[in-house]
Amino acid sequence: MSIKSLLMPAITARMFARERLLAQRAAAERRRRAQGAPHLLRYFHQVDDPYSALVAQRLPQLLERYDVELQPHLVGPPADHAAPARDQLVAYSRRDAALLARHWKLDFVDTGRQPADADIERVRRQLVAAAADGRFADVAGRLTRGLWQAPQAGAPAHAACDEPAPADAATTQAHVAAAEQLRQTLGHYLGAMLFYAGEWYWGLDRLHHLEQRLQDLGAHRPGTSGLMFPPEPDLDTPATIPDAPGIDFFLSLRSPYTAIVAQRVFRLGEHTGAPVRLRYVLPMVMRGLPVPREKRLYIMHDAAREAHLRGVPFGRINDPLGRPTERGMALIPLAERMGQGQAYVGSFLRGVWSEGIDAGSDRGLRRIAERAGLAWSDARDALHDETWRALAEANRTEMFALGLWGVPSLRVGDTAVWGQDRLWAVQQAVLATRGARDTPAAMPVHA
Repeated sequence: MSIKSLLMPAITARMFARERLLAQRAAAERRRRAQGAPHLLRYFHQVDDPYSALVAQRLPQLLERYDVELQPHLVGPPADHAAPARDQLVAYSRRDAALLARHWKLDFVDTGRQPADADIERVRRQLVAAAADGRFADVAGRLTRGLWQAPQAGAPAHAACDEPAPADAATTQAHVAAAEQLRQTLGHYLGAMLFYAGEWYWGLDRLHHLEQRLQDLGAHRPGTSGLMFPPEPDLDTPATIPDAPGIDFFLSLRSPYTAIVAQRVFRLGEHTGAPVRLRYVLPMVMRGLPVPREKRLYIMHDAAREAHLRGVPFGRINDPLGRPTERGMALIPLAERMGQGQAYVGSFLRGVWSEGIDAGSDRGLRRIAERAGLAWSDARDALHDETWRALAEANRTEMFALGLWGVPSLRVGDTAVWGQDRLWAVQQAVLATRGARDTPAAMPVHA
């Protein structure tokens, strides 16, 4: 066992501990009060980003609910190293935003194409001017939404009488450059990001964490209750469906988001009778796709926050990058033949992401395998079988054909989604096959 494998679990357990996050939040609040500063909320808006279009629609309501000072920043798309599959990301973002809009009754339609460059620049200049004169929250939703409502890309938009006059090119360029530098300094790379007192919140999907934090600080205005976009509850009672459709679960053993959603996917299958098919793929970085440092750090902190919300153990990590992941994947075909595929995948993910087990060692992998019901003698032999590589590549090819490229991704029938925070869409798709539309009671929220 290497020194890194010995030290990493202890270091990460402290780094991603809930107690540490709460202590950091408390320290930030003490500094704010000592300085007599307002609750400063920074918002990074990308004009041609569908998720930014959704956030912008709800900024006025956010400001009505909380005593915060909004500081908007206009940014461009993420750099190439942070968006290695840019074409897929852009296309999927439109489809996913349309799904969210339907779910939350917002206004966004996937037109099948991005807005024209001239229209993007026009709106960007208007919003830079609006940010300067304090009108950003009032006009951002309408102006950004208009980009996606034009019947044809490049069609002239009707100018409302209260639209801000656009900033000039030099002012706009300087604003965007400064905003992107600030975003990088603070540790992020995407649009639709909210930053409050040391912590990032992405789009509508993480707004509930921010709201809960502000409510805990007493920053909510009188009459504010509940959350604008509460996390969707999992099905927690049996709802067996005859001939339930299968769930394709595209996963990676090195994905923290896979680790925190796997048991939830398996429970959905158990409750509905839907068979879960394990479609394992190599991690992005082992497929030659870069993952920059700021992206890795955000993902880990966000996964810890999401795990706490769902009551999933997480944080005592022994990174299975490289050989540990390959060894782990080599045993999946054996586990499936033994009828223990889900038990084994769950054991591996729990072991490396919450128990600090070194899957690169025989001792660690044996512990993972045996508690999932596999004989170590069989597992040891399976480590020499390379069959899993062709299966993983076939799974990756199919995932890409669905317009997806990252994990965890899920498919049921015509519904194909990316991300642990889209399990609700899969649940709806499964239940819809029997005409079931009822949803379980809302789960308690712990930001």
